[in-house]
Amino acid sequence: MFRNNLERTGTSDANVPTTEVTQLWNYVTDGFVESSPSVVGGYVYVGSDDGNVYCFNAETGEKIWSFATYGIVGATPTLCGGYVYVGSFDGNVYCMNASTGEFVWYYPTNGSVRSSPAVVDNSLYVGTYDGLVYCLDALTGDQLWTFTTGSFVESSPAVVNGFVYVGSYDGNIYCLNASTGSEQWKYATGNGVGSSPAVAGGCVYVGSEDGNVYCLSAYSGDKIWNYTTLSRIYSSPAVAAGRVYIGSYDFRVYCLDASSGAQVWNYTTFSFVSSSPAVAGGCVYIGSCDYAVYCLNASSGAELWYYLTDGGITSSPAVCDGKVYVGSRDFAVYALIASSEAPVPSSSPSPSPSQEASPSPTTQPTPAIPTEIILAATASLVIVITALVIVAKRRRR
Repeated sequence: MFRNNLERTGTSDANVPTTEVTQLWNYVTDGFVESSPSVVGGYVYVGSDDGNVYCFNAETGEKIWSFATYGIVGATPTLCGGYVYVGSFDGNVYCMNASTGEFVWYYPTNGSVRSSPAVVDNSLYVGTYDGLVYCLDALTGDQLWTFTTGSFVESSPAVVNGFVYVGSYDGNIYCLNASTGSEQWKYATGNGVGSSPAVAGGCVYVGSEDGNVYCLSAYSGDKIWNYTTLSRIYSSPAVAAGRVYIGSYDFRVYCLDASSGAQVWNYTTFSFVSSSPAVAGGCVYIGSCDYAVYCLNASSGAELWYYLTDGGITSSPAVCDGKVYVGSRDFAVYALIASSEAPVPSSSPSPSPSQEASPSPTTQPTPAIPTEIILAATASLVIVITALVIVAKRRRR
């Protein structure tokens, strides 16, 4: 799932590559891969702007199945109980069989879905561009409750101790009762909140378009501290070992003290950082729109390695079994491995698709092209042009 756990802390105890990496495999889709991979049980699940949800063998990159929606899939698939849950810009939340990709159910909302679902005790929580936070029955897709914010909800809910924490582009961070959807508290930032809250140690950590990283009390919503960066924040924080890690549109990755908000270090990339960090094995893994995925020392911020793709990276890396999985705006999904552990190259042909899955004709929703797709494509084009100018400098490094 997005950020690896229900607290959305972005941490993992996985073995990780700390030295120079090489490509183990990649798979080229027909659109930007802004979705962040979920790696479960030896399989990689990820969405693409081509409208598909994909399942790959984590070791070989063989495509096991794909599931077609009618819009961009920028959300991260959530795996729970043998099912895959994900939203699409076609306005639907989908449930499919994790093994086969077969359609199980869908729920139509009134807006595009970029938020990544959280599933707890057979309840699914997700936000949409219609300004609502939904709670659905994870087994049937039936609506249990909704909560209305003042703008669209791209933030992915964290669900902790019976409460749902989520941001909205109305500028607020909300705490809701997970059973009823009633508002417990809200905190107003100075701009929209697309960042997903991370909950740790009784605190809620989140970024805002106002350029601040906030630490709030998980119980009352009172502000404990804020730290101001030099630009907007879309990245979601990772929290590990008393540190908060987050990216900013000011090209930097920040490490802050979780108790005080004081800066510990920052690292400057060559473009916007909207990717969210993964922390494992004393390392921070994060992408940048300068086309690179970085591995930084979590204590000092020192660069350990970087890997260049052919497109900006807004996808958030997932680490598992000594590998890093990430999507790129070059349309590809990558699996990276330490160069010392890479298998000897073979001349075997690329695997062919083994299965295609999509909703059955009697149950699939009516195709729709929401206006948000046009806006997202325009924004993506601006970032790509900027990155093309910057990447030449990055390659000379």
